[in-house]
Amino acid sequence: MTRLGTWRATYLVALSCVGSFLFAYDTGIVGGVLTLQSFQRDMGFSDGEQENVASLSASLLQAGAFFSCLFVWPFTAHYGRRWALAVASLIFNIGAVLQLFYQQGIATWYAGRTISGIGAGVATVIIPMYSAEMAPKEIRGQLGSLFQFFFTLGVAVSYWVDYGAAQHIEPSTAQWRIPVALQLVPGGILGLGMLLTKESTRWLAQHDRHEEALQSLIWVRGGDSVEVRMEFHEIVAGIEEEERQTAGVTWREYWLPANRYRIFLAVTLQIGAQITGNTSLAYFSPQVFQAVGAGQNALLLSGFFGVCKVVSCAFFLLFLVERIGRRWSLLAGSFLMGMYMFIISVLTQRYPPMGSGTLTPPAIASISMIFLEAMTFNISWGPIPWVSLGIISLPTPLRSDFQFANQRCSCI
Repeated sequence: MTRLGTWRATYLVALSCVGSFLFAYDTGIVGGVLTLQSFQRDMGFSDGEQENVASLSASLLQAGAFFSCLFVWPFTAHYGRRWALAVASLIFNIGAVLQLFYQQGIATWYAGRTISGIGAGVATVIIPMYSAEMAPKEIRGQLGSLFQFFFTLGVAVSYWVDYGAAQHIEPSTAQWRIPVALQLVPGGILGLGMLLTKESTRWLAQHDRHEEALQSLIWVRGGDSVEVRMEFHEIVAGIEEEERQTAGVTWREYWLPANRYRIFLAVTLQIGAQITGNTSLAYFSPQVFQAVGAGQNALLLSGFFGVCKVVSCAFFLLFLVERIGRRWSLLAGSFLMGMYMFIISVLTQRYPPMGSGTLTPPAIASISMIFLEAMTFNISWGPIPWVSLGIISLPTPLRSDFQFANQRCSCI
């Protein structure tokens, strides 16, 4: 594998993972925006309704992402990975624009959240598939982890944007509109980038566009060579074998003990990542920090919280992903995250936060535990379910359905 090939593969995967960044930014921006009085005033809801608005803002985005599965699979099978990501960007940006309008009240905000969720959901289905189909096997694990890295990066950026808006923009419509509008930037980068890059080699070969498929593979590997030609012939041979095996496949294949176990493993990894609570923590980190006694420092702490997530995920990506076992990483991560959460619950029960907003030693300890929990998540349950897409082996005819189920569980 040439240096140019490594760079191009990394660029291609990183570009597609902008879709993960925009999903994360839209996820993280909500918690801070909801703390702004300007947003509450413009949207016309009371203090008593704030919790309901927060819950709906989060759940509608996830609902849109989940139900995008109704059309994403046939669309990408017919039009390709590149166009699916470009359309995902367009849908997301339409939702983002709707979130900027408040004249009709909170209903337009809710509609925008749902539509953005559909676009983000399409992207989360396609990104791991596109990455796996284009990445060289030597660095597939590292590139697969970029999905989680860009997610943590998007959350971190959203926290600092919220903090900057709260501190440096006067309470006005612009104060909440600017953070919300900035999500159009990654949305536009993803859409335009996909229009200017290469289609998946595997998808082109599946549609008998072999010359285009070969040129795509030559480009992403950094030039023509005997090894590239051999890889291309392996791809074509694999597709032909897949078509042969798919003929006559029934639902019984899914219930064979070996296949059932592998599908169960992949699905439970994603569900396990969700029930750790870190997605909710990403949505509502300012509120969580306030609940443990951060007071007026909640937005600032959220910013540093995001930085810790990025650093820990980058550390995993650079130094651990190919060096430590997946099983022990998950087991250690589960134990440590549970221990940190237990400490937080004991501290907040025994030493309730002071209403003055002053940081007390128990509050500092609880905040430290939250930071450690998030860092642990990002070297265990955060990236590993995405890496599992490339390392759990399934018969070729079942592989696409396996990927689909794995990715949909990330929105539960």
